[in-house]
Amino acid sequence: MDRVHRLKSVLWTIIGIAAAVGMTRYIFGLGATTNLTDRVPWGLWIGFDVMGGVALAAGGFVVTAIYYIFRREELHPIVKPAVLTAFLGYLAVAFGLLFDLGLPWNIWHMIIFWNPHSPLFEVGWCVMLYLAVLLLEFSPVPLESFSAWAKIRSFLIKWKLVLVILGISLSTLHQSSLGSLFLLTPYKLHPFWYTPILPILFFISAVYLGLMMASWESLFTTHVYRREKETSLIAHLVGAARWVILLYVIVRFGDLFVRGQLGSLAEINYYTVMFGLEITIVAIVPFILTMIPKVRDSNPGQWFIASFGVFGVVFNRTVTGGLAHLVQDGASRYIPAWTEFIVSAGVVSFMAILFLFFVEHFKVWEQRAADPSVDPEKLPEFDKASNASIGTPLLAGWTKNSLIFISAAAVGLMFMSGKKVASQGIDSTPVSQARGCEVLMVDGNLDGYGVKFPHAEHITRIGSEPEKCTVCHHMNLPGDSQTECSNCHSEMYQSVDAFRHDWHASSDGANISCFKCHDKGKPKDVDSAVECSECHQDLIPAGATIKVDQYNAPGYVDALHIACIRCHETYIDTVANRKIDECSSCHKGAITPENKKFAEIVMTKVKAGKFQITPEIKKDRE
Repeated sequence: MDRVHRLKSVLWTIIGIAAAVGMTRYIFGLGATTNLTDRVPWGLWIGFDVMGGVALAAGGFVVTAIYYIFRREELHPIVKPAVLTAFLGYLAVAFGLLFDLGLPWNIWHMIIFWNPHSPLFEVGWCVMLYLAVLLLEFSPVPLESFSAWAKIRSFLIKWKLVLVILGISLSTLHQSSLGSLFLLTPYKLHPFWYTPILPILFFISAVYLGLMMASWESLFTTHVYRREKETSLIAHLVGAARWVILLYVIVRFGDLFVRGQLGSLAEINYYTVMFGLEITIVAIVPFILTMIPKVRDSNPGQWFIASFGVFGVVFNRTVTGGLAHLVQDGASRYIPAWTEFIVSAGVVSFMAILFLFFVEHFKVWEQRAADPSVDPEKLPEFDKASNASIGTPLLAGWTKNSLIFISAAAVGLMFMSGKKVASQGIDSTPVSQARGCEVLMVDGNLDGYGVKFPHAEHITRIGSEPEKCTVCHHMNLPGDSQTECSNCHSEMYQSVDAFRHDWHASSDGANISCFKCHDKGKPKDVDSAVECSECHQDLIPAGATIKVDQYNAPGYVDALHIACIRCHETYIDTVANRKIDECSSCHKGAITPENKKFAEIVMTKVKAGKFQITPEIKKDRE
């Protein structure tokens, strides 16, 4: 069996198993097919499929920039394959999002409902626009085979340089903006990976990966199709990549030094091991190998260099996307399920099949590749077991691959976890379990020290009447069954206007006139305003009564502590070992010598009934 045929058989096997998992995901949801939780909502599918997919497509903008802008003509043989790889990479991102999003059928909302303040908005639009640009940029290749489309092809070729510049600009924007997404997680992402210069690090590593990916794609396809090796060209690419990765390492370690994190690398724990593994794969091994001319200029050496470089950057994206997230006390670390791995592999395999289709049917290379197993001059094939004809070589290939796909899908369904699927029933996660968790971890200070909150136990002790639930669940978002405290208490220490009066009155917000809420002839204050329930019945549980004394929401830390302390005073003082005498009553093991002074100040305020995070307390905490 030829290399191409063997490769396609493997790819269709992976796609078949992934199709079974994908079908299960769409029928039973993310819980049946992933290990994602409310604590880790982003995992392998974001880290690899989206962030890794975009990075793997970096060869498109890197190679085209070098070829068209810097006029390096020696790159001509790999320009078209690089653009095709970039196009399929971004297509893989779109496919990956359709699996990862909780409501994938709403993916079009971003086009209509704009939120320009969100990094995801910029990333989403850049991905869409760059995908369109790549389609136009690559279209002249398949259009060459259709004479009826000659005018369109000529038009696209005429404006190719404009498309190239536009593509480079868009890709540069969102290669860095992917790093901006994680600027929102200062208390979630480990300090080895979280840094204000994440966008810069993402861009530098994308340029490095673009060179490595172009090299790896050339090595792989020359092996599969037995093409003439491009050893000299690849030597130039990996030679340039070593200086890019050297810059990355200097910036990365310089940033750790500036932020005072270098000393932490001396510790032996999960995060230092992950960091060391990442730096070794992405930088140390490829850099050392590229410094040895005999290795850099040999085909086996180039295989090692390109493979380490590609895997290293993808590993970095995957770690940043979920594996390097901090774990709160009592929580389990996120480990991707096998179903997550197989879906990611399936998306990549499907794009590889498309790549093989394009190189076999169009002039992606100067000489079109051919699949030896579908030679048109070969005689019809016969099934060895039944001796029945399976048709011409092309039809026989389709028949075999279809059988492989269906058989693999059946095997995939057989190995799906019936327990996880059964747990996703409509009534299987009632509110009493708080989104499936009987015990929640609340990190009020966002400092990595959590407080265990037994949600089901509180309901048993306090009661489940609407007026009891609304003590905590009082400002729900429409359609949500839980409370996100930070929606109103958006500042860590400072109080904020939870009502957002300006938004309610502005034309960009609710656009409500003054006298719809306030009586005419009376001062426009809280006393003359209608109750929130007049407009927001959907936010208030049936039978509950909510009275708003003020619209000035205290800071996040204040809000959590005040709510907990008041509840203990009202319901829990009589229960043994539940009275709050000191911080360690709730923060088990959290009071360290470093924060003991802060704890004493806060506890003094609590006992005096004047608990509030003042600027002085905040300074002591820092």
